[in-house]
Amino acid sequence: MNQLGLLGLLCAALLGCWEPGGALTCFDKQYIYKDRCCNRCRPGEKLVSECNKTEDSICAPCESEHYQPSWTKEKHCAPHDICERNAGLIVKMHGNATHNTVCQCRAGTHCSDITCQTCVENQPCQLGSGFVAAKAMDRMSSPCEPCAEGTFSNVSSKTEPCHPWTSCEEKGLLVKVKGTNSSDVICESSRRSSLSVLIPITAAVVTCLVGVCIYCLVHTDFRRRVPKEIEAGEPGENPDTQQPTEQDENVLPVQETLLRGQPVAQEDGKESRISEQEML
Repeated sequence: MNQLGLLGLLCAALLGCWEPGGALTCFDKQYIYKDRCCNRCRPGEKLVSECNKTEDSICAPCESEHYQPSWTKEKHCAPHDICERNAGLIVKMHGNATHNTVCQCRAGTHCSDITCQTCVENQPCQLGSGFVAAKAMDRMSSPCEPCAEGTFSNVSSKTEPCHPWTSCEEKGLLVKVKGTNSSDVICESSRRSSLSVLIPITAAVVTCLVGVCIYCLVHTDFRRRVPKEIEAGEPGENPDTQQPTEQDENVLPVQETLLRGQPVAQEDGKESRISEQEML
């Protein structure tokens, strides 16, 4: 092969063209035009004219509100999407020369279908479930999701997500009540926790001591009263002897009279009548 042939092969390699077996092959960022390998326009640009034997491809930046995301041979850039406010859409990310505008449904709504051309109102997420913005943006019909372990939602809301449980340890507190998917953890101080144990124990001890004291006082008083009651009685008198009752005092005294030489009891105030036969 002469020097001219080597020069031609080198030029073809530099231009990205190669013809093994008669087939033209170009690099990834090139395209074939009239049996030539022309360069594609870079992202954010559009093709104005193809290459020729003397000139390379001519490109121009995309006009305003248009974009081109990749290397291209297209002569037109794509327009940015318009987020229709009447359809409930708002701009999430503004477009530029290389990226399209990203729309999303406003808070409290989600896409009506996969195309997300319109939005519909969210149904409130119930207690124990939270709103997941990513699901609404992914065109999911239900943006609610049950709260995972360690999170909770205690409100019914269209926009409120699940919140993490309060960390008692970070606040130097102890867990009093464990959290659920619909309620937060309840914390308490370690001092209060100790008091909650000591107070019942102290109350029980005090109650026992008071009971013992009352028992001792009652028992001592009883032992002191018994001897005094015995001493208060007459000497030699049987404590069990009953005192005359009022009924006994009301009984009229009786007198004794003799009947044939034998004494006979007779009540005072009554005449003693002895039959003549007895007198004889």
